[in-house]
Amino acid sequence: MEPVQLTTERLTLRPFTSSDVEAVRAACQDPEIPRYTSVPSPYTREDARMFLEETCPAGWRGDTMYTWGVFTRADHQAEALVGSMCLVRLALQPPVRQGELGYWTAKEQRGRGYTVEAAREVVRWAFGELGVERLEWVAEAGNEGSRAVALKAGFRMEGTMRAKIPYAGTRRDAWTGSLLPSDLGLPSATPYLPFPERA
Repeated sequence: MEPVQLTTERLTLRPFTSSDVEAVRAACQDPEIPRYTSVPSPYTREDARMFLEETCPAGWRGDTMYTWGVFTRADHQAEALVGSMCLVRLALQPPVRQGELGYWTAKEQRGRGYTVEAAREVVRWAFGELGVERLEWVAEAGNEGSRAVALKAGFRMEGTMRAKIPYAGTRRDAWTGSLLPSDLGLPSATPYLPFPERA
C-alpha cells in the first residue's frame, strides 16, 4: 500500500521521513518510552534512522504495518513531533480482519489529548478503509497512560493476560482491550454475534 496521510483538527499524521530522525531520537531518550514499548534502550540516531527509513516503509509496502508520525498542524506555527501511531495487521485475509493499535507520545506533548485524537482518526481509517473488524490494544499492566488513551478512543477493557510481555529478562502481565466497528455504530462485513445471542 502507498503511505497514507491523515489529518485531524489539530494534527497531521504522515509517514515519517529522514528529516524526522533527530526529533524521534530525542523523543525516545525519555525512559518511559523504552520502558513500555519495543523501542531499544539506549536509543541511538542509527536506531531512529533504521526505523524511519527501513522498518516503516517496509510495513507500508508489505501491507503489514502502517506507521505514522504524529505532528501538530503547521498552519500557524512550526510543525512539532507529538509521537508515533502504528496499526499492525494481525490477519490479512478475510473473513478475519484484525489489527493492533500501538503508540507512544513525546514527553512534552502529553496531557493535551493529541494521542487520543490521533488514535480516533486511525481507528476510523482502519474500519472504513481497511475493513478491519476487530482492533486490539495491548500494554504492560500498570501502563496507566496508554490505558487512558485506549479508553478515551473507545476500546473496551477485556482483562489481564499473564506473562504476555517479555521485558528485561522477565515476563510481565499485560492489559488488553478491543474495539469493534459496532462499538462506534459502524457496519462490519462479518456480523458480530455476542455469546448470549448464540444460546
